[in-house]
Amino acid sequence: MIKSLKTLMLYGLGFLSLITFYGCPDKGGDNIKEEFIVPTIKPNGSEQYLNLSSDFIFDQNELRTFELKLTEKDLEKIDSDPTAEQYVEGMLIFEGDTISPVGIRYKGSVGAWVGCVDGPNLFEPSGKKICTKLSTKVKINWKGRDERFYGLKKLQFHAQNLDKSHLRERLGYWLFKAMGVETSRSVHSRLVINGEFSGLYALTEQIDGAFTDYHFDDKDGNLYKEVWPLYMNGKPMNPQTLISALKTNEDDNPSTDIISGFADKLSNAEKSDIPNIISEYMDINKIISLAVVDRTIRHDDGFLHWYCDEGECSSHNFYWYEEPNKKKVNLIPWDLDNAFENIIKHANPVTPIADEWGQITNNCNPFPYGDFGLYQWSASCDKLTGGWAMHKELYAELKEKFIQGPFAASNVNVLLATWSDQIRPVVKEAQDKNTWDQLTVQEWESKLYDLIDQLEFARNN
Repeated sequence: MIKSLKTLMLYGLGFLSLITFYGCPDKGGDNIKEEFIVPTIKPNGSEQYLNLSSDFIFDQNELRTFELKLTEKDLEKIDSDPTAEQYVEGMLIFEGDTISPVGIRYKGSVGAWVGCVDGPNLFEPSGKKICTKLSTKVKINWKGRDERFYGLKKLQFHAQNLDKSHLRERLGYWLFKAMGVETSRSVHSRLVINGEFSGLYALTEQIDGAFTDYHFDDKDGNLYKEVWPLYMNGKPMNPQTLISALKTNEDDNPSTDIISGFADKLSNAEKSDIPNIISEYMDINKIISLAVVDRTIRHDDGFLHWYCDEGECSSHNFYWYEEPNKKKVNLIPWDLDNAFENIIKHANPVTPIADEWGQITNNCNPFPYGDFGLYQWSASCDKLTGGWAMHKELYAELKEKFIQGPFAASNVNVLLATWSDQIRPVVKEAQDKNTWDQLTVQEWESKLYDLIDQLEFARNN
């Protein structure tokens, strides 16, 4: 996200949750004593986490409990300044195994902190934690640990404070996967911190080298975070900028030849040549399927929303993966906590995208839109996105396949019923804890029905 837009993004993405918070946070619960020392535990090889794959973690039929332990001093440290996102050392306990030490920190995008820290300036979040739960990252490969945890290097527990249905993230990723798009797996989990129930979280797969190893047969390629092949002016992205965005192979003298070659050809191409260039580097069915799901669920805070500031525009919440042998590039969607909310109406003043798929507004000049009048740029003005949008017949065909298949009410409603039954006891547990910012079961069910209404609207409009 463009830096100077962060204050508006902060307010817009979080303001709905802020106005629903009331009262004071409950600070009850016993912590681990300060004299507790995080041990170093060497595995003997028989541990379950060393012998089963990540399929065990992301089993859609299970809701499992994870426990974190850290010293009172370190818990107070991260609670006192969550936005610093600094790791402290602790232990992960799961299914009878203890992994220690691991790194533990809070995590969040700009809007995640609204109403959840007590700093004096709403637009520059700071201060101590006041929400019952915050998104939390656990680093398994802490201090050079070689062993993975069920094949994973990191765990991400998403607090879902902006999603009162608690189901948008899990459903969105499931829908992408159902249409053949490599994307994160997500399940629900119950988290305990220092012996105290913290709440219900979405356990969502980290996009990193472990992710690419699992999802792609063509392994060991470059993974880039939030960097587009082309600048807004159609010029190829600077290779050094691409290297700075790497999440794999950073220390292996990496080459950007694949994605840079793609960008060079796009930049120099006539419009009529663009579809063939895209076909050379991408799976057309896959990328159009991604676009179909993205537009149907209104993932408006994703790769199609080009936010602008002082005439410069860019998008976020995506990754690129290069398949090194096939010489193909793959777009991976990310961060779905604001998906679905703009389907019936613009529920968020920041995120709505003005254009329909393939539409261009204001002759490819930035224009204001939304309740805040923030400037955006039509995604199809980008040569790459515009090239995808040229596949109109394929888009219509795949949208029909999506609506009649994975997105059909007969499929999605069964999923939502199953997942709701899974999480209802934990929602009730959070309600019974009687903290100031957790939903009652009745409030949560109301938000679930709102989501179901949004899905039905999307099928028919």
